Amino acid sequence: MNPTPWRSDRDVTPRVRGVCSDDQVQEVVVGALVRGRRVLLVHRRPDKRAYPDVWDLPGGVVETGESQLEALRRELREEVGVTVVGESASHLCRVTAGPVAEPALLSAWIVREWEGAPANLAPEEHDGIGWFDLDELPPPAHPLVRAALLTRCASQRVSEPRGRSADDSTAHRPASNLATGTRGGEHER
Repeated sequence: MNPTPWRSDRDVTPRVRGVCSDDQVQEVVVGALVRGRRVLLVHRRPDKRAYPDVWDLPGGVVETGESQLEALRRELREEVGVTVVGESASHLCRVTAGPVAEPALLSAWIVREWEGAPANLAPEEHDGIGWFDLDELPPPAHPLVRAALLTRCASQRVSEPRGRSADDSTAHRPASNLATGTRGGEHER
């Protein structure tokens, strides 16, 4: 009997279940909205239990019955108000994240095309949103995801989003502004 070969990144297994799986492992998806050499990050509120007070990719938990791609589309719509266009999302990497006692299987995706202007639609989750140049990313919540993102972006030209796309009103704010509490909905151009 030949083992089944690994599938392409478009065929990511929709759920972590089965004879050899731990049903206690939470499955999480995050999406990198990439425009040229910039990526959209959200700042996690300091009162969040997992990864508080860090800049991270938007995303969340895969709900029962959802595929990773369905969860990614839902999370990006709910958290930053964008709609992934067609097949513009591609799988980036999968890592185990979180503490040993509560691990999560985190799948990161790159999104090249979307509709809508990103905004913080989940203030209970994030207290800021901003575009960051790939050379000026803040300390990562997930170093392996950051490394995969930088490698992928360096190895291929990431195209500009088409159609109704993100506006730049969520430009990166310098760290000095973060200390003064200007993360909320204020944006620097």
